[in-house]
Amino acid sequence: MKVAIAADHGGFEYKEAIKRLLDEMNIEYKDFGTHEGESVDYPDYARPVSESVADGTFDKGILICGTGIGMSIASNKVKGIRCALVHDVFTAEVTRQHNDSNVLAMGQRVIGEGLALLIVKTWLTSEFEGGRHQRRIDKIEGGCS
Repeated sequence: MKVAIAADHGGFEYKEAIKRLLDEMNIEYKDFGTHEGESVDYPDYARPVSESVADGTFDKGILICGTGIGMSIASNKVKGIRCALVHDVFTAEVTRQHNDSNVLAMGQRVIGEGLALLIVKTWLTSEFEGGRHQRRIDKIEGGCS
């Protein structure tokens, strides 16, 4: 598995903690920035991560900002991305099982670091169940009407 990861200034600290977790899990990743805590614009980081997942360069993406909202909105503008904004372990698991989410968004100002790491671990280790859920993914990919 290869993971693309990025954060704006509001998620920088958690990005660094998640990179350590990925190292512990022996998961290959690329850090798309930001590389410091200075104020930046989240779409500049969400887009390259999302595009690299959509084009198959990376299997999954992780985005962190202050709330996760901005990153998730920007990420979902990229065709082929199913970015889930997650702030608990249950939805981290279910969004993989039922929605086959390929990008995870979280908010550093919303949840604690320990929970964020548990969410990431759960999300990365949960599998898509397929079946009836695939029909729904196909409808999303075809455009909701």
